[in-house]
Amino acid sequence: MNTPSLRWQCVIVDCADPEPVATFWQAALGWRRTHVSADGGEIVLEPPEGSPEDGVSPDLLFIRVPDPTAGKNRLHLDVRPSDQAAEVARLEGLGATRVEVGQSRREEASWVVMADVEGNEFCVLRAFTAEELARFAAEG
Repeated sequence: MNTPSLRWQCVIVDCADPEPVATFWQAALGWRRTHVSADGGEIVLEPPEGSPEDGVSPDLLFIRVPDPTAGKNRLHLDVRPSDQAAEVARLEGLGATRVEVGQSRREEASWVVMADVEGNEFCVLRAFTAEELARFAAEG
């Protein structure tokens, strides 16, 4: 079997206005802005240079599109903080809002669904437990 030569390069986020959405995610993730098109219709964010995610995590590319989102997002980001409550509060301070999509009816729901400044949904997962982190380190 041949090994695929594909590499996941970026996640594209369609926006009415890329500037506020990219600004939100830049602050939320602490990433760097590496490209802005001349007309401001495309903005690229990448992980901090030299960080463990640099060159590993896909870039985020925010592109201006004229069409509004027609219904629920088919793709969304999940982020895992070390302190869920603190991150949810920080993200709200950046302009994110909490969204109810039925998770409160699920007893096992340990995530918070939020929307960025343009309504793109994402989930803030619970922090890994010390036991999970130890297991990952042992497997690592």
